[in-house]
Amino acid sequence: MKRKAVPTQANTAHLAERIDQLSIKRQEIIRPILEHPREYVLLSVRAMAARLKTDPATIVRIVRGLGFESYREFQRHLHELSLAYATSLDTMQSGTLDGSMPSHVLESLDQDLKNLQGLKNSLDAQRLVALAKRFYDARRIVLLASDLAVYLAHYLEYHISILGLPIFAATSAGRILHLVRSVNKQDLVIAISFRRGLRQTVEGAQQAHSHGAYCVGIADTYVSPLARECDEIFLASVDSTSFGASYAAPVALLNAILAAVGQYRRPQTLALAKEIAEEQRKGLRWYNT
Repeated sequence: MKRKAVPTQANTAHLAERIDQLSIKRQEIIRPILEHPREYVLLSVRAMAARLKTDPATIVRIVRGLGFESYREFQRHLHELSLAYATSLDTMQSGTLDGSMPSHVLESLDQDLKNLQGLKNSLDAQRLVALAKRFYDARRIVLLASDLAVYLAHYLEYHISILGLPIFAATSAGRILHLVRSVNKQDLVIAISFRRGLRQTVEGAQQAHSHGAYCVGIADTYVSPLARECDEIFLASVDSTSFGASYAAPVALLNAILAAVGQYRRPQTLALAKEIAEEQRKGLRWYNT
């Protein structure tokens, strides 16, 4: 699910090294921008220079020294950083300020629709087909998630287990540690974490990748550490106008993965669906009217 600003990902991997290569004076100029990207992302190069008490030419030279081809590309990077470092306070303050409760409710729904539309516009369906093949080829499928993303891992695990595939969700520090210790190049590891990335999920992906497992990240920005640690990454926005993250797009992404996996071996899935249908019609766990 790659965005057009592909150079951002490459720059992110080596950004710390390039900052160290700048002069002390230029490091002092650029550091406030990277530490508080939301305050600078919308500024023109002149406005940014004025705020930092320097000149536009210096800003441009610093930006190029960091590996960005243009100031516009640097702004895209700042946008990604502002997403990664967004807090609940930031998301609430980004909404409307008219105080109308109905407007807040409608704005929340509009944001979910924007997130879903962004996913639809950027998702490469062929990549999901390739991923579906990995689901069937893998010795084991290991899901890594923490905090609220635990629910996404259990959602995916539940559905994939219906197909009889060997899938395991690791959602605590200890279980992540123990499961990734034994993965190898025959395994598929899917790590789910948003914003800056939770430590136990990212470190689990790092260890799994070092053991040769094929690692797939699910995040909301290319500046996520999962973008650096995984073989490929799928992006789904969690932008929200409320105090919590929106999981509308991540759930839709998982549904798209399930669609691909289910259709990859359609006859097998249909055979299982026939067995399930019998239980759904007559099973004791259903309420009998």
